[in-house]
Amino acid sequence: MSGLLKKMNPQMSDSIITAFFIILSGGFQDAYTYCIRGGVFANAQTGNIVLMSTDLFDGNFNECVRYLIPVLSFMFGIFAAEAIHCKFKTYEKIHWRQIIIILEIVILFAVGFIPQNLNAAANAMVSFVCALQVQTFHKVRGHAYASTMCIGNMRSAIESLYAYFHYKDIRILHKSLVYFSVIVIFAVGAGIGILTVRLLYERAIWISCALLAVSFVLMLIPSRNEG
Repeated sequence: MSGLLKKMNPQMSDSIITAFFIILSGGFQDAYTYCIRGGVFANAQTGNIVLMSTDLFDGNFNECVRYLIPVLSFMFGIFAAEAIHCKFKTYEKIHWRQIIIILEIVILFAVGFIPQNLNAAANAMVSFVCALQVQTFHKVRGHAYASTMCIGNMRSAIESLYAYFHYKDIRILHKSLVYFSVIVIFAVGAGIGILTVRLLYERAIWISCALLAVSFVLMLIPSRNEG
């Protein structure tokens, strides 16, 4: 078993089917924090910075802190992801990306128990998870992408589409379609988040845990090339 985990296919962690559930989870998390945790973005830190700056210059310092917390938590999450990668990249019993997913699931499961009067803590934890995810899973079929935001994916999709019309290379069109697929999947994840929040309220985040658990299991599948 340890040998299988050691050889966990990098292509499997970058495969479209594994990315599918990770991207769904990313869209879900943003919808969750925005809809039920006080209008704060878990992923779109640019939006949080804009809102924070608006409140800062309007003198609404309490509101400013509400957006500052997830921004700082996101930064810390990036740092933590790199630390885990550095420490466990040669670990034989489990792949470091799976460690990240386990950590994400544990944190998000805990968020489901946090009441509305502690939304700042919930937003900090979800933003931390988003940072872990975006730093850990950033390739699909060999193409760099973002699993928790869309602007970079939109740029890459249109850039590749233009390149296809210019060079008439079907491989470039496939690349463009991968990016468009990522955007659509993210949007679907956000839509699922909105619908489930209406039914499950704070505990809706457990749907995100389930999506990440599916990705964890898929990453156990050995590569066809491992022989």
